Amino acid sequence: MTKIFDNTEIALALKSDSDLDRALFLFELIKKEPLVKIGAAVTKFALKANLPVEKLIRSTVFDHFCGGINEKDCLTVINKMHTKNVHAVLDYSAEGKEEEKQFDYAVQKTLKTLEHAKENSAIPFVVFKPTGFGRFKIYQKLTEGDSLDESEKDEWMTIKERFNVVCSKAFEYNIPVLIDAEESWMQSAADELVEEMMQKYNDEQVIVFNTLQAYRWDRLDYLKNLHQKAKTRGFKIGMKLVRGAYMEKERERALSNGYKDPICIDKNATDMLYNEALKYMLSNLNDIALFAGTHNEDSSYLLMDMMKEKALSENDKRIWFGQLYGMSDHISYNLSDNGYNVAKYLPFGPVKDVMPYLIRRAEENTSVAGQTSRELYLIKQEKKRRRLVKSI
Repeated sequence: MTKIFDNTEIALALKSDSDLDRALFLFELIKKEPLVKIGAAVTKFALKANLPVEKLIRSTVFDHFCGGINEKDCLTVINKMHTKNVHAVLDYSAEGKEEEKQFDYAVQKTLKTLEHAKENSAIPFVVFKPTGFGRFKIYQKLTEGDSLDESEKDEWMTIKERFNVVCSKAFEYNIPVLIDAEESWMQSAADELVEEMMQKYNDEQVIVFNTLQAYRWDRLDYLKNLHQKAKTRGFKIGMKLVRGAYMEKERERALSNGYKDPICIDKNATDMLYNEALKYMLSNLNDIALFAGTHNEDSSYLLMDMMKEKALSENDKRIWFGQLYGMSDHISYNLSDNGYNVAKYLPFGPVKDVMPYLIRRAEENTSVAGQTSRELYLIKQEKKRRRLVKSI
């Protein structure tokens, strides 16, 4: 496979010189873990104290990693990306609120993104988090086998209905819905609920996607078992495959609670499991649709190679590549330039509500030093290329 991800002219074509300068500043900052921790603490304090920092946050980290504060705000970014055939997954990213009215609001926001997707081919998926629709504690109790009291049973039925409302509308509009994965100690309950939605709505087309986190050593077995279940019960599987987002929290909890660490022993084991899951899904495309969420170049090349070996077209509708907005443009735009299906997660929401997401994203990036260094290298290469072009 020709190495396509070094082409910075294609990768960063939509970024102005000032956009590149901002990206360079942000990734230099993210590279320094102590600065990220200090910055996160200061930002949390400033927002809690209602200090006038939102304008500064918007012009730096927020606008780099987010589409805007509402759906309309995102349209400029969505349309701009789509000029290069990169699609958007609108992601309402407010986190940390555990109130019934907030859960209902999250459902309404998801339904609203479905309406946008229905009218705009640049938005091929919608997305939500299980804990956006209900309290973490309810999922946790069910996952751990604890009984729910009567009021909690009512809550669970309400959560199920929220899932169903969104999946039903997605089915009506024929727009797939990606359901994110979260911490292992609540995930089994979410998995069972997503499987229920798959069985209901994935009979002919894949509408409902679960998420498989490859940094969990048990997930390939889970996928294979789910596949057998799907064949027996007559439904198709949608699966977003990612490496994972809660590693440090998972390891700390396993250690403090004295149970086996659910995370792979090292990054190499995670990479191997991710790639094995890719191979399994590509070998079962008649039953499984794949959304490969990855910022890893090797896994992206592997998927491209496997598609070529199996004589699959680049834009096979059962296979999508996905990255986060503000990251890995060298993967996203070079893939789309070569005809592959590509979508970027585009977070949006009020600045104050989205900050927990942004802080987590920055903290995750400090633990993937090679990736941040790669982003910096490519930005610097593009700045050099542009200087050279201007000098000719």
